Amino acid sequence: MRIGVHSSTRASPAKAAVGDKPVFAYIASLPQPQRGIAETVDALAAKTLPDLRRSVKWGMSYYGVGDGWCFSCGGFAGHVKLMFVNGVALEPVPPVTPVGMGKSTRGVELESVDDIDERQIAAWMKQVASVPGVGGKKR
Repeated sequence: MRIGVHSSTRASPAKAAVGDKPVFAYIASLPQPQRGIAETVDALAAKTLPDLRRSVKWGMSYYGVGDGWCFSCGGFAGHVKLMFVNGVALEPVPPVTPVGMGKSTRGVELESVDDIDERQIAAWMKQVASVPGVGGKKR
């Protein structure tokens, strides 16, 4: 049982799959304004992290570099969650502590494209990509 995740709040029943195509299909399946927010976050990730890898896991898009995952972006009723693995190590620490995503995960909830602070989010993406992600080898 997963606490805090109800199918009624999830915007997508996307199946787990690695690669750009499944992530683009997942994003395209989201309703507006979540689709526009996720498209903006995805484009910012691609611009910010040259060696970006994409995957769909747990009904959200996941992003990583190397052999680990660094952050996720998922559409929910009324907003998009952008969550950083090891977010407690970021400066400044993102404000939202999600339920059921691990003690060190932090992020932001975006209700519109206007909520996206590209400079801050790009800075967090660079910071989180410099530490081992989930599923990556320990240093």
